[in-house]
Amino acid sequence: MRGMFQRETWQHDPALYAPARYRKACSYDAFIPEPIAAFADPLSTETAAAVSDAETAIHALNARARPALAPLARLLLRTESIASSKVEGMQMDGRDLARAEARVETGGKTGPDAREILSNIDAMELAVDAASSSRDVTVDVVTSIHRALMSGAPNAKIAGVVRAEQNWIGGNDYNPCGSAFVPPPPDHVHPLLADLCFSVTEESLPPLVQAALVHAQFETIHPFVDGNGRTGRALIHVVLRRRGLTPAYVPPISVVLAANKSRYIAGLTRFRDGDVDGWITQFAAAATQAAGLAQAYLGAVEDLQATWREQLRNSLDPRADAAAWRLIDVLPAHPVITLAVAVAATQRTKAVVNQALGQLERAGVLIRMSQGERNRAWEADGLLDLLADLEAGVPPHAARRGRETSRHRST
Repeated sequence: MRGMFQRETWQHDPALYAPARYRKACSYDAFIPEPIAAFADPLSTETAAAVSDAETAIHALNARARPALAPLARLLLRTESIASSKVEGMQMDGRDLARAEARVETGGKTGPDAREILSNIDAMELAVDAASSSRDVTVDVVTSIHRALMSGAPNAKIAGVVRAEQNWIGGNDYNPCGSAFVPPPPDHVHPLLADLCFSVTEESLPPLVQAALVHAQFETIHPFVDGNGRTGRALIHVVLRRRGLTPAYVPPISVVLAANKSRYIAGLTRFRDGDVDGWITQFAAAATQAAGLAQAYLGAVEDLQATWREQLRNSLDPRADAAAWRLIDVLPAHPVITLAVAVAATQRTKAVVNQALGQLERAGVLIRMSQGERNRAWEADGLLDLLADLEAGVPPHAARRGRETSRHRST
């Protein structure tokens, strides 16, 4: 076991409501994990091989990076953020979310679920940026990620605030007695967080091993009242970016974790129980699968862009320096795009971009979402279908075959 249990007594606060049976004092065991900054346990041959395979797959994914494919980096980061929200049960159709994002970009309003998921995208971007720009990863960096994550949540008042109370997982809403897991008591949280932050900056372990340990330890500490899972998964990419494993593309590991949530939770439990090799092997396998999935979708999106370019060429064949070509380059980062976003992404004038949007609409590359002239937004044809499959963890060719089979049966 990587830690110890500490017996605690829960006293009901009479100022808070609870049914009669939960008002009695009761005992529970809080888990206090060992620090991880000095972790040096040897890995089994099987685990070391799994880690090597994962790091090779992530290197191969990033070897495809070049400036022209920069918008695909945001696409993968966006997918990872959405999948991380799905692990927490926050489900929203990808097309509806993209449209909600466009409404926000034009000053409109959207629902609380969309706001919270969009905040998770911002938090993931902040995490990756912080990884490359901060010399050290401090508790303040971690709380800033959590603050960005929770800014759109109904309980936004807890954003960026390290807990000063006991939390727990499972059981009832009134006390931790009988819950599935009780993280360390509040007085242990800050020292454990400081140890974790130091371990993020260490370079004595393979990057993937380091990321697996940091994530599992963060989930064990559970330093916030809410939003721990999404913050902890963002820290995976902080480690991988700092160690140079993901300079351009993040593997959407949360897509794989979300596909089998019970196995993911069992892996974290295995880590606390002392089977560190088992957890690292599981994590490495998820990273390998995610990198392969990302590779397949990068190819599928590039194929889709080639189709768009052919549609534009057949419709209009504009000059080589026309803004419409540049818009096709940036569309993967913005599956639903507005005039303001298109101007910012292409660095062209509003008049020129407005004309290019019309050209792509006539070519069938963009589909206008509303007929009014105010707050216009366009959907990139076919892209959201691809993203929905990626978020579901379905290989693109299998997804395409499934749709073709469905169409065949309906004819």
